[in-house]
Amino acid sequence: MLRRHALGLLTAHAAASPLLRAAGDGLLGPVNVHEFEDIARRKLHKLAYDFIAGGVEDERTLQANREAYGHWDLVPRVMVDVTNIDTSVELFGSRLPSPILIAPTGGKELVLPGADEIVAKAALKTNTLFCSATGAKKLLDDGEPLHWWINGIGQPSREQAASFARRTEDSGGKAIVLTVDNPYQSNRDRNNRNRFDYGMMSRGVPQPGEERKPVNPATPAMWKPHTPNLTWDYIDWVRGSSKLPVILKGILAPEDAALAVARGASGIVVSNHGGRQLDGVIGTLDALPDVVDAAAGKIPVLMDGGIRRGSDILKALALGAKAVLVGRPPLWGLAAFGQPGVERVLWMLSAELKLSLGLAGQTSLATLNRRLVRKRA
Repeated sequence: MLRRHALGLLTAHAAASPLLRAAGDGLLGPVNVHEFEDIARRKLHKLAYDFIAGGVEDERTLQANREAYGHWDLVPRVMVDVTNIDTSVELFGSRLPSPILIAPTGGKELVLPGADEIVAKAALKTNTLFCSATGAKKLLDDGEPLHWWINGIGQPSREQAASFARRTEDSGGKAIVLTVDNPYQSNRDRNNRNRFDYGMMSRGVPQPGEERKPVNPATPAMWKPHTPNLTWDYIDWVRGSSKLPVILKGILAPEDAALAVARGASGIVVSNHGGRQLDGVIGTLDALPDVVDAAAGKIPVLMDGGIRRGSDILKALALGAKAVLVGRPPLWGLAAFGQPGVERVLWMLSAELKLSLGLAGQTSLATLNRRLVRKRA
C-alpha cells in the first residue's frame, strides 16, 4: 500500500514537472539526489563544480559526513498502522510541513545569476524554510510568506551586531543563524589547484573567451580572516537588540553545546561546514548524539552534513535532531534544471523520508527515538 501510494505521488509530480514525464511503466529523469549531482557535474563549469562539491585539504571530513550514515543501522518496528504519516515539526513557534530545511551555502552565483532568489522561490513554492544571507528580500518586500532565517559569520563589534539584528528583524527574518566555525578562510586544495578567484562568488564564472583580472585568488594556506574575534558575547549583543532566536551553526563538541545553552542560544546546528573548514573532524551524524545529550532538551538541536536520502534524515531525527538542513542537494537541483530542479530535490527527499518513516513503523516525528537506530560495532 505504501509503495503504491509513493508511486502515485511520484507519478503525479512527474505529470506536473518539466523534469519528468510518464513513459509507459517508468519515469524519465533523475531518480535520486546522486543522479542530480551527475547532471550538475556535466553542466557546471569545473571551477563551480569543484567549489561546491569539494571539501578542505584531503577531504577526510567530507568523506566522514557520508560514511557516518553507514555507522548507524535502522531497527524498524512492524505491525503498526502507518496509513497516515505526519512529517510536520514546530520550530521557534512556526509549524513546518517537513523537518527538511535549506542550508546556507556559498557559491550559488557560480551556478546561475540571481541564484539565491531562485532558490528562495523554490523554498516558497515547496513551503520549505530557507536559510541564507541573501535572496529573500524581494519576496519579503512583495509580501510573500517566505519563512527565512538569515545566516552570517558575525560582526566584529557590538554596534554592528546590534544593527544587523535590527535590520534582520525589520526585514521579516524569523531567526539569526550564526556560523561559528569560520574564523578564517579554510585551505581548499581544489580551489588552490584551479586558481579559483573568490571574486567569482558574486560575479559568476568566466564565460568562454572572457578575460578577467583576479580579485581574490585562492592560494595554498592563504591567511584570510573572517571573524576571528567571535566569542560567546555575540549572543548577548544580538539578543539585546532584537527578539529573534539566535541559532549557532557549527557545534560539534558537547562542551560547546552546554555553553550554548548556558549563554542563551536559542538553538544549535551540529555542523562541520559540509567538510569545508577543518579537515579530519568528526562526521556530523556521529557527533549528534553527544551534542543532543549535552543540550539536555533545553534548546532544539538541528544537523547538517552528507544528507542524500530520506533514510539519512530518518537516522538523524532518531538520534535527536529536531530538523536537518541540506546544502549541496538543492544546488545540484539548481544546476541541473533551475528552480524546478530545486523543487524536485526537496520533494524527493521529503517523499523518501515519509516512505522511510512508514517502512520503519513510525507515524510521526514525535514517535522517533534512539531505539530506532543501532550503531555498528
